[in-house]
Amino acid sequence: MTNTQKDNLFVLIKSLSKSEKRQFKLYVGRLGVNSDAKFLALFNLLDKLKSYDEQQILASGIVKKAQLSNLKAHLYKQILISLRLNPVNQNIRVQIREQLDFATILYQKGLYKQSLKLLEKAKVMAIEHEEKNVAYEIVELEKIIETQYITRSIPDRAEELSTQAKELSTQNELTSKLSNLSLQLYSMMLKVGYVRNDEDLRAVQDYFDSHIPEVQPEKLGFREKLWLYKAHLWYSFLIQDFLSSYKYASKWVDLFKDDPEMINLNPVFYLKGNHYLLESLFFVKYASQFKSTLEKLEKTVERADFPKNDNIGSLAFLYVNSNRLNLHFLEGTFEKGLYLVNIIEYGIKKHRDRIDEHHIMVLYYKIACLYFGTGENRKCIEYLKRIINNKNLKMREDLMCFARVLSLVAHYEAGMDYHLEVQLKSTYKFLLKMNDLHAVQKEMIKFLRNLGNIYPTELKKEFKKLYDELKKYEDHPYEKRAFLYLDILSWLESHLENRPVSEIIREKAISLTR
Repeated sequence: MTNTQKDNLFVLIKSLSKSEKRQFKLYVGRLGVNSDAKFLALFNLLDKLKSYDEQQILASGIVKKAQLSNLKAHLYKQILISLRLNPVNQNIRVQIREQLDFATILYQKGLYKQSLKLLEKAKVMAIEHEEKNVAYEIVELEKIIETQYITRSIPDRAEELSTQAKELSTQNELTSKLSNLSLQLYSMMLKVGYVRNDEDLRAVQDYFDSHIPEVQPEKLGFREKLWLYKAHLWYSFLIQDFLSSYKYASKWVDLFKDDPEMINLNPVFYLKGNHYLLESLFFVKYASQFKSTLEKLEKTVERADFPKNDNIGSLAFLYVNSNRLNLHFLEGTFEKGLYLVNIIEYGIKKHRDRIDEHHIMVLYYKIACLYFGTGENRKCIEYLKRIINNKNLKMREDLMCFARVLSLVAHYEAGMDYHLEVQLKSTYKFLLKMNDLHAVQKEMIKFLRNLGNIYPTELKKEFKKLYDELKKYEDHPYEKRAFLYLDILSWLESHLENRPVSEIIREKAISLTR
């Protein structure tokens, strides 16, 4: 039996809405295909199945095993054609491509003037909407036509097209360099997380300095600025310069404020820009602006004119709910945030095909922190186990490390210290293997390891010693990253003052707004 997730046709059919399925059947009807046609019968069968079952398909008699692969490929193609014809999917980018396709057909029929007219219209549309890759393709086709059929319709046509091609090529090359740099920095962030030492810092700085092209920002278009800000944003995140990441995330979002039409053309970049702006505000603990930015994002996403499709729906779910959790962390309102757990669990189930494993684990870690803040440590451990036991997670080593450290603390808080020693050894080995054993983690593990030798009357004194030791690292360039994952200091303060950790964090949040 083939895995549901691995059968692309089945996943595609299950992703279709009722209207898209109806449109496909109408499209097939317009083709004049008999209702008993094999590919339509296969579509109806797969639509009814709860999970992909090749044996059931073959048993239906629709198709023989030798023909199944070809029939599936044909059905897949027909569904894509139907989706392309759907008005919902007719955005500017698709319209420009469509005009280019039409112009190519006219050119092949020898209707050069008609082809050039369509190309000029498509080119203007492409440049206006910052679609410079396809604009370059259009200019190249115009050059081909002009070399075969001298229209003489515009003086100096050859010079004009050559200049346009050169400008677009230069802009596309710059965008490619910036997007490559941004992607590599993002990859570093996913693989390792924030820089851990001077060696990490030098490696990131050297890579960034050697790959960032020289630019004149005032001469850049929307697309080039977008990738420039993204590259600087990821660099700032990696080196933990969160004021700088706030600066570049703000510039990213401002691009859309200055040109609102770009929201409809690039809704994914709009969502991501707002998400990283919120993440930056979270790290600099600017709660009031965080709250207003999140409210604006929620209102924009819910607007009737905001683009709607499966991908956007999944990203909106991920970013909005992740930042709703962060708001409760900022304000210390853990109990009020518990309603989000069911919403997120349902959303993960609904959007699982479109959200990668890394982002799902991040949500689980945030839920674990939410339960830790409410004192529900067994629930916290339950969500941390989903991360720790995930053997397929190859990204974000620091997330794995701090999930284990928080698990140790939660086990202690839950009174489940009967196998704490085994966990301590396991965590210690894991941190050494990941080359991620640093001062904050060492002190935490040392404290937890010695708990069995501490008399109850001495416990508060030991908590105070640990607090004083860790407080020194709060602003350390590398050690401070530990406090981004777990507010250890507030946890220690809660023990020293015999108060809930949520109360401590809430008071800190209020003091920051004064």
